[in-house]
Amino acid sequence: MIIDCYDVETDPIIHLRDFYGEQKHIVDTCMILFSKEIYEHLLCTYKCEEIAQFNACNGKIPIYKLLYKDTYIAFYLSMIGSAMASTLCCEANWLIGATKFIMFGSCGSLNKGQTEGKFIIPTESYRGEGCSYYFAKPKDYIQIKNSHKLAKLFGEMRVPYVLGKVWTTDSMIRETVGLVAKRKAEGCIAVEMELAGVQAVCDFYNFQLYNFLESGDVVMASGYEYEGLHNANHNLGKLYIALEIAKRI
Repeated sequence: MIIDCYDVETDPIIHLRDFYGEQKHIVDTCMILFSKEIYEHLLCTYKCEEIAQFNACNGKIPIYKLLYKDTYIAFYLSMIGSAMASTLCCEANWLIGATKFIMFGSCGSLNKGQTEGKFIIPTESYRGEGCSYYFAKPKDYIQIKNSHKLAKLFGEMRVPYVLGKVWTTDSMIRETVGLVAKRKAEGCIAVEMELAGVQAVCDFYNFQLYNFLESGDVVMASGYEYEGLHNANHNLGKLYIALEIAKRI
């Protein structure tokens, strides 16, 4: 069973050294992007230098760095989903030495009244995916450790936000009426697809994760609203929030 996958008693067989050689130390802070439009905006707006590449049989993903207000910040366009986003986070640490990650993307709101017009800072995430069970003891929820530190930064920047639980799912087309009702009853205000796994990886390797979300679509038992999804995915406003966070941490 998936809950039996947390094994810290024996050694891993495969190591990143096997693929990439010795670990590099180039940049301390890295942004995890999910929007191609935000990614291309950075490449067009700032002087960006490619500093590493993720290698895979289906293609290579570059990692860049830029200078923002005297601070070097790395970034890359992540694959979507807990398993792949978590793997790339591990590899980014090995390739460039980053230990502080700012991850921001879109999510589905489970409570439009609470989330509308505000960014979401998750405090816990329901582990409805698989990757986290390899990096953390089995529990229903994983704590998002830097949520209150991030909330303080949002307050200093006067950015509207709401704190709350979220649900990490591996399959957006299996967000059923029953599962939505369960998560809402537990206090979840949004659903997304990466956080539980990435937080588990960061806890396991002692990285620091700062995550915030912007709701676009609304997932309700009575139906699905998707009109705000494109803007939530590609809103440049959250990029500049992330850059300020990267500078301040």
